[in-house]
Amino acid sequence: MLILSREDVEASLDPDRLVEALSVAMVELSKGKTAMAARATALIREHGGLLGAMTGFVPSRATLATKLVSVYPDNPARGIPSHQAVILVFEAETGRILACMDGTAITAIRTAAGSALATRHLARDDATVLSIVGTGVQAAMHARALTRVRPFEEILVWGRTPRHVERFAAALGGELGLPVVPSSVENVLARADVVAATTHAAEPVVLRAHLKEGTHINAVGLNLEGREVEQEVVRDAVVVVESRAAALAPPSAGGANDLTQAIEDAVIDEEEIVEIGEVIDGMRSGRDSDEQITLYRSVGVSVQDAVAASLVLEAAQAAGRGTFADLGSDREAKE
Repeated sequence: MLILSREDVEASLDPDRLVEALSVAMVELSKGKTAMAARATALIREHGGLLGAMTGFVPSRATLATKLVSVYPDNPARGIPSHQAVILVFEAETGRILACMDGTAITAIRTAAGSALATRHLARDDATVLSIVGTGVQAAMHARALTRVRPFEEILVWGRTPRHVERFAAALGGELGLPVVPSSVENVLARADVVAATTHAAEPVVLRAHLKEGTHINAVGLNLEGREVEQEVVRDAVVVVESRAAALAPPSAGGANDLTQAIEDAVIDEEEIVEIGEVIDGMRSGRDSDEQITLYRSVGVSVQDAVAASLVLEAAQAAGRGTFADLGSDREAKE
C-alpha cells in the first residue's frame, strides 16, 4: 500500500486535469453509471462535529475509493482544520488496497474544482468581479480555482473578522496578482458577477436583496444547524447540485439545509433541481439568459473524491512519491 502525505497530494494533483476529469465523472453520476453509497455520518453533538464515510466507484477512472472525514466547524479557532480526512484507494478489479492518502487537501481542492466546473457552465461569459464570502481554506481554494475558468479583474472579500479579511486579502492579492479588496457583505454581493460562499453560517449570508440579476453563486459551506443561502435566492435561482440524492439528504447526512427547507416550505419543487452532470451533457439547461441567477449548491460527493484520489495516485506513482507499507493483506491468501 502506498502512503501519500499532504505534501505528496498537493504536489501530485493538477487542478486543471481535475476539473476535466470531474466533468466526465459528473455526467457518469447523472447517468447512473457510477456507484455511490449514501454518506454515513456519526454526529458528535457534545463537541459540535461529525465523522462521515463516503464511498464511490468511477468507471472513467477505474477507481474505487472511500473517504473518512471529520468535520468540526469550530476547529479553526483552535488552530486546527475544520475538515480532516483520509482516503483509501482500492483496485476495482480485485478490491486490493492500493493507497492511503491525506484526504484533507483533496477535500479542499476537489470542492473548489467542482465549483470551478460549475462556474464554467453557469456563470456569464463576461463575468469580471469575483466575490468571496469567508476567509478560510475554502475561500482561498475557490479564489485560486475560479480564476482559472474566468478572467476576473477584481476580487472582493468579506468575512466576520476584519483582521482576518485584511490578512487574507493581502496574501491572496500577492499570490494571484489581482486587486483583492475587503468590503461590506452588502457591497461584496451587490457587485459580484460570481460569488463563492464558503462559511459555516448559522444564519443566511447570501441575501437576495443584495444580488444583482445574472449573478452566479457557488455555495459550499457545511451548515449543520442553519443555512448559508437565503430562501429567496433559492426561489429565484436555477438550482444546480452534484447529486439530488446527496443534496436532499438530511442535514445530519450531509444534505443542504438551504434546499431541504425550501422544499419543505414549498418554495421550490425537488424536480426543479438540476444536476451539474445534466447541464454538462445537455440533458437539462442551466443558465437561460444573462439575467438568470444561478446557484450551485455543493455538498460534496464521493465520486469527486475518487476522481481526485485517482489522479493523485497516478501522478505520485509516475514521480516515485510516497512510501510503502505492507499490511499483510495478501499474505494469508498466498500462504
